[in-house]
This record gives sequence, C-alpha cells and structure tokens, in this order.
Amino acid sequence: MKLPAIKLQTRLTAYLALLHLALAGCATLLLPAQPLLFVGAEALLVASMALGWWLIRCALEPLGYTRRFHDLLQDQQYAARLALPGVTELDALVAMFNGMLSVLHRERLAAGEQQGFLERLLEATPSAVLVFDFDHAISLVNASAASLLGLAAPLGKPLSAWIEGDAAFDGARDERGRARSRDLVRQLDALALGDSRLVVDLDGRRYRAQRSRFFDRGFARHFLIVEDLSAELEDSERATYARLIRVLAHEVNNTVAATGSVLDSLLAYRGQLEESDAGDFVTAIVAVKRRNTSLGEFIDRFTRVVKMPAPELRPTRLQDVVDDILWLNREQCNARGIQLGWSRCDAVAPLQLDVQLIEQALLNIVKNAVEAIDERNARDASAGGAIRVELEDLGERVRLSVFDSGALLGDGAPQRLFAPFVSTKKGGQGIGLMFVREVLGRHGCTYALAPAGPGETRFDIWFPVG
Repeated sequence: MKLPAIKLQTRLTAYLALLHLALAGCATLLLPAQPLLFVGAEALLVASMALGWWLIRCALEPLGYTRRFHDLLQDQQYAARLALPGVTELDALVAMFNGMLSVLHRERLAAGEQQGFLERLLEATPSAVLVFDFDHAISLVNASAASLLGLAAPLGKPLSAWIEGDAAFDGARDERGRARSRDLVRQLDALALGDSRLVVDLDGRRYRAQRSRFFDRGFARHFLIVEDLSAELEDSERATYARLIRVLAHEVNNTVAATGSVLDSLLAYRGQLEESDAGDFVTAIVAVKRRNTSLGEFIDRFTRVVKMPAPELRPTRLQDVVDDILWLNREQCNARGIQLGWSRCDAVAPLQLDVQLIEQALLNIVKNAVEAIDERNARDASAGGAIRVELEDLGERVRLSVFDSGALLGDGAPQRLFAPFVSTKKGGQGIGLMFVREVLGRHGCTYALAPAGPGETRFDIWFPVG
C-alpha cells in the first residue's frame, strides 16, 4: 500500500516540476529584453509551483489515512481510533474509518465471548463431542470424549486410525478397555451424516450418537455428539420394573393370603375323612400350602429390591466385611473343592458404607461365583475352581475385585445381566445382580463385569473415598 502512494506522489511532483521548468524556459527565451516581466514571470512560476505542491499534499492526504487504517486492520488494533484532522472532507473520511473500527471491535469482543463460552460449554458438557476438519481428521476433543474413547494424541488423525490399529489408546487402559474403545470408535466412524442412533459398547453401556455438520468459511465440517444414556435407561427400567412388581405383588399377595386361608379351612375336614384317605388329603394340602408360601417368598424377593431403604452410611472397614463374607462361604467352598484367595490391603481407610446392604451385595456376588463354578464343574468334574478377592487403594478410589473360574459370561454384553429378569443360570430369576446394581448405585460406586482372561470372570467395584 505504501509503494503505490509514493510513486503517485513522485509522478505528480515530477509532472509539476517539468511543467514549471518548461514555462521557465519559455520565459527565459521570450523575455530576455524585459527584465521586469521576466522577474514577474519567474515569481509567478515559483508561486504556482508552491501552490501545486500544496495541492498535491492535500490531494494525497486521504491516502495517508487509508494507509494508517490498513495498518490498524492488519495489526488487528480494533480498539484504536484515528484523530480528526480538522478538515471537513477528511473529517468525514476519518469518522467513517473510526465507525468501522468501532463495529469491528464490538464484533470481535462478541465473537471472543461466544468462543470462550462455547469452549467452556464443551468442556463442561457430559456429552462427548468430536469436531473434524475439512479432511475428516479430529480437530477438537472435549474432556468427556477423551474420557469415553481414551484416544492418545487424537488431533490431526481420522477415527479410522484407531480402527486399523495404527493409533494408540490411553496407556492407562487395559486390553479390555482398548477393545471396548476400538469397538465404539468403529461404530462412530460408520455413522452417516445426519444419522442419530443408539450404540452399545462391549460392556453393554448404551449411547445416543449423532453425526452432523456446520459450515466454516463456506465449507462443511462434521462433528459427533455421543450422549451416555445408560443411567437414564436404567432409571426408566427401574421405574417400569417397580410398577410391574407392585402390581404383581398386590395381586399375588392377595391370592396367596386367600389361598392360605382356604387351605387352612380345608384341613379342618381331615377328621371327617377315612383314615386311609386322610393322610393323602393332608399331604396334598400341605404341599399346596408349601407351594403357596414359596410363591409369596418369590414375590417378596422382588419387592425387596423395589422397597430397598436409603443407605445409612457409617465409617466401615471394607476389609472386615470381606473377611466375614469369605468366612461364611468357607465351608461350602471347601466342600465343593473351591479355593478361596484374599489379597487384603490394610492401607485402605474406612469407607462410608451401609454395612447390611454392602454385605448382602457382596454375598450375592460370591454366591454367583460359586454357582458359576458349580455349573462349570457339572460339565467337567476335573475343572476344580477358585475364587479370588483383591482390594487395592487407588488414591481417590478403592477397587474391590472378585475373580472366579466359572467363566459363564459367554459372548453377550455383561451389562445386560444387571437388567431385571435376565440371568445366565438355569432357573435364575434375574434378581441378584439387579439388587447388586441398586446397592452399588446408592453408594455412588461404579462397577464392571467382564471376562478377565481364559476361563475367568472378573467383577470390579470402585468405591469413592471420602
């Protein structure tokens, strides 16, 4: 911008100088004998030269302001203002420039505030957000997405880099966690533009994933939003389950009570029967009463989950709770040839727990492990079995792990076993793990059930500290 202005000023100055030199030469040739006229002509030429120079400067002064305005824009100094020169024409031009700078400054502040708000919103949202550049490589990953997918150094790479195995996952993840992340990345990468669908990871957790786009400098860029629906769907299932059980309990309990009363009345007729018939009659009535009582107990087991009281938290040593549970199961494990192992960690401080609820939940977990080993031994009597419990202090959390050699999870998602009425055991009612889920959820615990290797299942529970 500066070079053209200087060239224009030079050309105008050269033109003015050449013109007046030509006129001075003409005066020298035409007026050599008239000194007064010659001097007057020369004086007039000097005055014309000065006036022309002044007019050139005035005419080129707006270019100087334009140059300064350009420099302010280039340096992004939108808060600066140009001083008014005091000339009517230039004042209007400078006022227009200052107005443009003021508008740009306000827009810059608004854009910065919106950008800052958007960045804070993306970091605070529990939904995972991934933004891609024009080549479909990742350009932004918020904290939730980093935690969910565990992609190592994701910026500048497409999602397919983790599907093919070239890119690394978070080093803190084990093989199971990396397989879960890779499967989730594969499902997200296959999502078409505009699609919104439910995706399920290897642990059975459910997510709503949506791929959409926005325009940047006139070109489309894609982004992914992944929302964890597991807790919401579990709450919905829990509410549906509770309503169903209340209806069933009401009808069954009424029927059981009425049936029990009728059966007690029927027993009064025993004395009116022949001795040969009385025995069979009483046996049949007692069998029906026993079945009636079992039906009542069956429905009570379901209602206990629905009517579970709020936990009464007290400082409790988890080590002592595990000691008691293993002692209670020692005899039956010895009778079945199941070895019990316990890696106790005395460094773990007391936790805020409801002892009765946690004991019942852990008893259910150990009971499931024993039954899984029994079922496996029924197919292979030489298999034996082992249950191992480990406690580890992780700083902000405490992890309790229960390993068993039953290995009955199969290929399905383990998380589905925590849903109502779902069980892998013959005759299972799907109550135990649902009860465990409720107890752990009310204690703020997270948990995972997954294969731990060939022929082994692992149940991990993470207890919050403090």
